[in-house]
Amino acid sequence: MSRIHDALKKAAQDRAVQTPSPSAVTADLVDSAAQIHRHIEVPPRTEYSRPAVTSSGYGETRFLNYEELIQRCAHPNWSLDARNSVFVGADSDRIGAERFRTLRSRLYQIAGAQQLKRLLITSIPAEGKTFVAANLAQSIVRQPDRRVLLIDGDLRASRLHQMLGAPVGPGLSDYLRGEVDEFAIVQNGLEGNLCFIPGGEQVSNPSELLLRDRMKHLLDLMTPIFDWIIIDTPPALPVHDASMLAGHCDGVLFVVRAGTTDSEIAQRVAAEFRDKNLLGVVLNRVDSADIYNNYYYGYGGNSDGAV
Repeated sequence: MSRIHDALKKAAQDRAVQTPSPSAVTADLVDSAAQIHRHIEVPPRTEYSRPAVTSSGYGETRFLNYEELIQRCAHPNWSLDARNSVFVGADSDRIGAERFRTLRSRLYQIAGAQQLKRLLITSIPAEGKTFVAANLAQSIVRQPDRRVLLIDGDLRASRLHQMLGAPVGPGLSDYLRGEVDEFAIVQNGLEGNLCFIPGGEQVSNPSELLLRDRMKHLLDLMTPIFDWIIIDTPPALPVHDASMLAGHCDGVLFVVRAGTTDSEIAQRVAAEFRDKNLLGVVLNRVDSADIYNNYYYGYGGNSDGAV
């Protein structure tokens, strides 16, 4: 956890530094896993041992496959905005995109040593977790044959649909209340293998919905047919939705906004996930000078560096 502590300390020290514009946003992963090798190639798609089974609504069960999901899910026209994505537009953020590729590579390195398909992303308020979740998903699906399901698990203030320019519903809350099936909530709005489940209609009991067995059933259903499931959650303070969802996931990334995050609060939140496979800290909105320096430091041979 020493590298995580260093990242939180860095965020506190940088508080006086003016943060860059959104187009200059970057993401640095500080690993908490030991013995990470620097040159692991992307592993082949692996399947969970349990089958993906969905209910027909009449007491029957059957297997779910990716091709059927894509055929039957919604296909709205998403409209990605360059302000929310480092991968779109004529003036795409080259350095920002490279940092997300580095983050992607680090996650694949960890996945080479342990099971890692369900990834939860959280933070304290206004740290950029939703931005990180959306761009990390876009980074992964730019690799051949990689399938990603991005889920908006923030039923209190859903925002992932804004990042993608996608409809907000029907979504997760509607599914958890039993009003729609899995095919109705999954969207595939771009070319490629990025699927999305939005937050859905705003509800008054988000914690109770997330605790239902239907949430676990949805993840068990989708996990075998996707390479990664990335879940954006509410901020870890003052509610505990993220902690509850972490119990369904293989790992947690904690997003820290450089220059603004209170280190004591961030360390307290990080401690909450220490027993739930906290993988590391993502430093968001790092100063441009740090981006330049870290870019080369990350390839200098120290695999435990903040790259």
